[in-house]
Amino acid sequence: MSQFIEMFKGNFPKLSWEECLTIINGKKYDDDYQESGTYPICGSGGIMGYGERMLCPKDTVILGRKGNINSPIYMETDYWIVDTAFCLDVDRTKLHPKYFYFWCKLFDFTRYNKQGVLPSLTKNDLLKIEMPIPPMELQTKFVDIIEQSDKSGFDELKSQFIEMFGNPLSSIQRYSLKKLGDCCELNPRRPNLSLKDTDKVSFVPMPSVSENGCLQDVTDEEYGKVKKGFTYFENGDVLFAKITPCMENGKGAIAEGLTNNIGMGSTEFHVLRPIEELSSPYWLLALTRLQIFRERARKNMTGTGGQKRVPANYLENFMVGLPPIEEQSRFENIYKQADKSGSVLQYMIAC
Repeated sequence: MSQFIEMFKGNFPKLSWEECLTIINGKKYDDDYQESGTYPICGSGGIMGYGERMLCPKDTVILGRKGNINSPIYMETDYWIVDTAFCLDVDRTKLHPKYFYFWCKLFDFTRYNKQGVLPSLTKNDLLKIEMPIPPMELQTKFVDIIEQSDKSGFDELKSQFIEMFGNPLSSIQRYSLKKLGDCCELNPRRPNLSLKDTDKVSFVPMPSVSENGCLQDVTDEEYGKVKKGFTYFENGDVLFAKITPCMENGKGAIAEGLTNNIGMGSTEFHVLRPIEELSSPYWLLALTRLQIFRERARKNMTGTGGQKRVPANYLENFMVGLPPIEEQSRFENIYKQADKSGSVLQYMIAC
């Protein structure tokens, strides 16, 4: 943090987006989507399929136009983008693409929401946004620091998980195998609550669950407005996005800091509740964020097209070696230590 402040303690000139980037409108993809192909076909939530046509260049940022408007995605390959999203292509003489991406991750785009049935953004409003433009050498140095921080973050935690607990898909396990459904309470029922309809609870739609394992932009809603038609969870529960492409993109988080200890959220979440003295939320989150876990889950999805979901019985019956709670607690401490790059990034918006 101190190094970042030292780098960006000056007041830098600001430019509007109209002066430093191009916004490419998404277009409907008329051909059938494929499971594999040359170019990803992307929407506001990430990759939806593949095709043989491209619309947007690599090293650009996807920003949702409708629905998922506050979760920018960085694309390292050429791709097609559909009409629910924008492609943001920066002038590379003024902005480092990844500096811009990290800046976007912290910017609150909901302030430009048109308040329709679905959250929405317009191109004209986006072009008016102003942002600080540090010298390119500082932008590049910052990106190097953050990418190194990321490498010591969950990528390292994946290795730490495997080192401590073994590969959960291996036929040889160092701990006794148990069904995941016996290691946690899956999709627990809502208890009888003493809340009034006017009491506030945290509301967590899918865009509020990041691909980095945390909640973001959570709002409060009156309980009476969200008590029906949404998923119930509590502080300490683990959220797992079950629908494509959110599941493949790694959306999942531990519910923390919920108003009145209660969250109501998307019906596209599975909820995994740790069992006291048996499982830790950080172990459950890390397990379900492993790419190998999600790849196996993808192969067990049901449904068709863009409506495929991981069924509850897949999670219920997934066999995993259950480590002692002491080992899980040790991993939890490592996880918390690694999960600090966000505090560094937060300074960026104020620059």
